[in-house]
Amino acid sequence: MVNFYIDSAQPDDLETLTALLQELFSIEKDFTADPTKQLAGLQQLLAESQRARIFVVRHEGKIIGFCCVQLVISTSQGSYSAWIEDVIVAKDFRGQGIGKALLNHTINWAKQQGATRAQLLVDNQNTAAIHFYQKAGWLETQLGVRQFFI
Repeated sequence: MVNFYIDSAQPDDLETLTALLQELFSIEKDFTADPTKQLAGLQQLLAESQRARIFVVRHEGKIIGFCCVQLVISTSQGSYSAWIEDVIVAKDFRGQGIGKALLNHTINWAKQQGATRAQLLVDNQNTAAIHFYQKAGWLETQLGVRQFFI
């Protein structure tokens, strides 16, 4: 097992995170990746330190994975819900428990902030990710996601 630690992203990390997003988004069929937009989104998340975090996984000084989390108010829960996006571990480091540790770290942070539920989306074609989330205990809902770009 590889040695790693998880901490919060810093502004100097954004170039590496943007590159990892290009790998993640390469399988997306609903939109085309745009590094300028992804960088802007990451910068906004860093600026929202009260309600959002980007957690990075570091190994030997290099970022090998990350995920983003935002707190939103859930009317069904009457509390915060953690909205998790962009979960990725570099290919060479998958299957070693790093993704599970990253999600657990993220969920623990959300719980400390008062969240009572966590949610994420997974591409229907990404069978490896679907299997990963199922194995980790995530449940598929019956909600059909619709999106509208404004």
